Amino acid sequence: MTTNTTDAPGDEPVLRVRDLTVSFPSEAGVVRAVRGVDLDLHPGRTLAIVGESGSGKSVTSLAIMGLLPGHARVTGSVTYEGEELIGKTDKDMCKVRGCGIGMVFQDPLTALTPVFTVGDQIVEAIRQHQHVPRRTARAQAVELLDLVGIPDPAKRVDSFPHEFSGGMRQRAVIAIAIANRPRVLIADEPTTALDVTVQAQVLDVLRVAQRETGAATVLITHDMGVVADTADEVMVMYAGRPVERTEVHELFAAPRMPYTIGLLGSTPRVDRPSTRPLVPIAGTPPSLIDLPEACAFEARCPVSTASCHRGEPHLLQVDQAAPGHQASCIRSSLITDSRLDGAALFPTPEPSPDIFAGVPREERELTLAVTNLHKSFPLTKGALVKRRVGTVEAVKHLTFDLHAGECLAIVGESGSGKTTTLLEIMDLDPADDTTITLAGTDVAQMTPRQRRASRKDIQIVFQDPVSSLDPRQTVKEIITEPLTSLGFSGDADDRVAELMGLVGLDPDHVDRFPGQFSGGQRQRIGLARALATNPKIIVLDEPVSALDVSVQAGIINLLHDLKRRLGLSLLFIAHDLSVIRHLSDRVAVMHHGEFVEQGPTDEVFTNPRHDYTRTLLAAIPIPDPNVQRHRSGTVRATTVQL
Repeated sequence: MTTNTTDAPGDEPVLRVRDLTVSFPSEAGVVRAVRGVDLDLHPGRTLAIVGESGSGKSVTSLAIMGLLPGHARVTGSVTYEGEELIGKTDKDMCKVRGCGIGMVFQDPLTALTPVFTVGDQIVEAIRQHQHVPRRTARAQAVELLDLVGIPDPAKRVDSFPHEFSGGMRQRAVIAIAIANRPRVLIADEPTTALDVTVQAQVLDVLRVAQRETGAATVLITHDMGVVADTADEVMVMYAGRPVERTEVHELFAAPRMPYTIGLLGSTPRVDRPSTRPLVPIAGTPPSLIDLPEACAFEARCPVSTASCHRGEPHLLQVDQAAPGHQASCIRSSLITDSRLDGAALFPTPEPSPDIFAGVPREERELTLAVTNLHKSFPLTKGALVKRRVGTVEAVKHLTFDLHAGECLAIVGESGSGKTTTLLEIMDLDPADDTTITLAGTDVAQMTPRQRRASRKDIQIVFQDPVSSLDPRQTVKEIITEPLTSLGFSGDADDRVAELMGLVGLDPDHVDRFPGQFSGGQRQRIGLARALATNPKIIVLDEPVSALDVSVQAGIINLLHDLKRRLGLSLLFIAHDLSVIRHLSDRVAVMHHGEFVEQGPTDEVFTNPRHDYTRTLLAAIPIPDPNVQRHRSGTVRATTVQL
């Protein structure tokens, strides 16, 4: 297989991977998770590996580190400074891991031991590979915490992981990874689930770590904005194989693999008004068991031909004008500006007609009005005898309204009070000085029977479809439950089939269990359940934060389509402003429990008035390296201390 040659001539790769394959046994057959990965890592450069969940990104990194379970079968070659790593015992690999090759894991909670202080864990990493006294190692630990931006490191070195915020824990993990100045640094989704401002800070810390150590870096991510911001080269993986690889500017300017073009088309941008729907990739990735001898992307590719069934294409150079640009597609040389024969590879979906087109906002039904919403929690101390020592004001005197056919987005960092706001509204039991009007009725004046009946008008979709769907119930039972609970008098089977079709699922799959669906399909099931009672308002709590960008685009388009077709009101919670710009009509920016700015989405994004709004917008990476690397915005260095 041909490898990339865009690196500076004369630089010897510190890590070389050739024909790496990984397979796992399963009851259904052998899972071929990684199928022939070649890569070279050069000092001081960053290679981003991108792709959907299940594409083999993380398995590749774990195979390099020798961290796969014993039943995994790994073949090929991984050489670090000329030394072969495949076949080494775990004892021998311990001399390389943490010293020559450092790794930043996705979840810092599982990467850090909760019963040891952060300082002790850094000291352990240092003394494992350096013969230094504990006092010297502790001094190095303080220096490392200072390097990665932990405030007051001399004191925080004795803190336990639970005493750090999420961003601070990830900084501590980076400190451990670079403690012995490794020549290779692997970061596996290091910013997933972090707030945008914290994400920007963590990426800055990784840059500092690379600059201090001179390490070759592998960044595994599904966020194309992060790739545009940090990478020198990009390798796109699909179904266990690299399908495109080139320099970062070349990839974004002239992608040649249809899958890469689909990923870029699915990615929302915070710097552009939402005038057209996103372009999702239809279908789902193939099973990695018994893959046919054909292009793995063929079933989802909009420009596939009969030739795509005649063997899997190799990763080859696309043309002489772009040396080092490789793609795994037999039609890559015919693709120009993401178009084939002048036509877009992925046509933009046409939005449904808007039933409120031309109707001013003020003339539409007022579905929700909230006045002076507030919520506080007691702050207590003591193990056996609890005593109140203060009050935490989670939500402070919010006032807003929502009209039919409108999406209001509430954005802000974790802990700003977004979810508490939703739960207070869903509870339908406001405090005496708070007014919540639902579909024209003051909920405080409702009897218990009326309050129960009113729940047909407001439904919720949760962030995690895995925990919000009962794994022991079929899809039919899940969707039918709100119908029977709230007194549906029609044919439940017909209604379930109608809802399945409405959210883009096959009605014939109603007897399947949630575990038999993908993450995006499970979120659609949750949406179908919310739509079952014909609500006027759907509340959505981070419904796309854990989804791949291609799946996320489909859910965003579906919500926008339902809003236009059914006249639904959406109350949407998110921390990703690029998603908000593609879906919401109005936005409210929340900080420390209160709204600091609200108004029409395009107006707030184009001309933000509050410093906090500007900080959030500056922290969102734009999926275009030419734009992202020349932005003038700066991110406020904020560290939340717990």
